[in-house]
Amino acid sequence: MAPQDSATLIRPALGLGAWAYDRGEFVPATAPRLPLSTQGLHYGTGAFEGIRAHRSDAGVFLFRAHDHYRRLLRACRLLRITGIRHDAGELVDLTVELLRRNAHDTDAYVRPVAYKLSLLPGTPPGVSLHGVSDALSITTFGFPQSRAAGGVRCVLSGWRRPAGDSLPAQAKITGGYATTALAADEARASGYDDAILLDRSGNVAEATTANVFAVVGGTLVTPPDTGDLLPGITRDTLITLCREAGTEVRERVLRPADLFTADEVFLSSTGNGVVPVISLSGRDVGTGAVGPVTTRVRELYTEAVTSPGGARPEWLTPVSSHATPTTGKQG
Repeated sequence: MAPQDSATLIRPALGLGAWAYDRGEFVPATAPRLPLSTQGLHYGTGAFEGIRAHRSDAGVFLFRAHDHYRRLLRACRLLRITGIRHDAGELVDLTVELLRRNAHDTDAYVRPVAYKLSLLPGTPPGVSLHGVSDALSITTFGFPQSRAAGGVRCVLSGWRRPAGDSLPAQAKITGGYATTALAADEARASGYDDAILLDRSGNVAEATTANVFAVVGGTLVTPPDTGDLLPGITRDTLITLCREAGTEVRERVLRPADLFTADEVFLSSTGNGVVPVISLSGRDVGTGAVGPVTTRVRELYTEAVTSPGGARPEWLTPVSSHATPTTGKQG
């Protein structure tokens, strides 16, 4: 399918972009139809990523897109999704092309998902990673900066984060997010903004779709990536930026009591960046307001995701038309 002239593109606001990449080609986003027998739908045998594009005075830039796609490809190996014929660089190029087709000139969110599709001839129905075809789809959305600058109210969830020996913690496996949905629904039904889940040992794992940081005794602390949590790319970004700026970050076990007595708590995620937690299960965190460490970390992050002249310019991939990358394969 040939690229569209920029004058004919529909400019998305906050919704789904007009175009998608689906199974080898660019198509109208409303066109794809999956068969009712789609294996990823039945059994959760898929993996996804969330990638952000941020607008700044210098243009629109994808942030750490190569790292996101490398993680997606690792998850594909785990699930025997072998039909994805692109490397990380080619997937980034496809994403840039899709963002341009959708004329995203403000902040945007990219959702690639790789999944098991259809039973191959001779494969009987049932749960299997063999004998099933693979598919890759990418959609984009207009996605503004987080409106949670003033902080969110969280609750310790009654749902536990699945153990790593039950569900791989290092990949965003679609089936694993049923627990996330239950925890988020429980929290919001009780009047909270988000939930923090514990692991099977009763230690802090992560929020529903974010990693957890706390300022404990003047030190910035986050649970170790060897625990039952997804070690997020934003989490890694913050640890790197803080250490390079001279702020100590310790990766160690966090107990619920550590959060209740912390001076500050914040969440980190691709979708929302750095989000202060001002209360936990009805108790104020610290002073009940956004603290100085959280404010500084958010400043470091904002500069990194929007400034090509910032601390890590290699993390940015330009989308703006004045900085054209090489176009990757389309199918």
